[in-house]
Amino acid sequence: MRDCGISEPVQDNIKYKESIMQVREILRVKGSTLFTAMPSQPLADAIAAMAEHDVGSLVVMGGGKMIGMLTFREVIQATNARKGKLDGVTVEEVMVRDPVTVEPAMKVDDLRRLMIEKHSRYLPVMDGGVLQGVISFLDVAKAVLE
Repeated sequence: MRDCGISEPVQDNIKYKESIMQVREILRVKGSTLFTAMPSQPLADAIAAMAEHDVGSLVVMGGGKMIGMLTFREVIQATNARKGKLDGVTVEEVMVRDPVTVEPAMKVDDLRRLMIEKHSRYLPVMDGGVLQGVISFLDVAKAVLE
């Protein structure tokens, strides 16, 4: 039977990258595009934006700063709790308030551990109170392999 896994030298290179790579490098690779929602926005409109842009999260902005996150997890939970009826439901009603955030200097190894520990697929990156972007678990996987 043939082993279709990653060769040992490639695995060693990935482990090395993970040990030194920082969140800021992932942001550099993925770009700075950020998708946002307003707290008073109808949830249905936010869902449409997520589908249109093929993203799994939106940063919820209020008063010029991040006040929450909306991910597909909250959308699914809200849809289930309301038996599919989302009329009149706003982003603010279902968003995660005060989401866990990370700093640009955080090591990717630590980032992965935090994402697993907090069961978060998307984490906002903050630098001195300024939102720099959002890192997804997919972004982490791509950056390590590139």
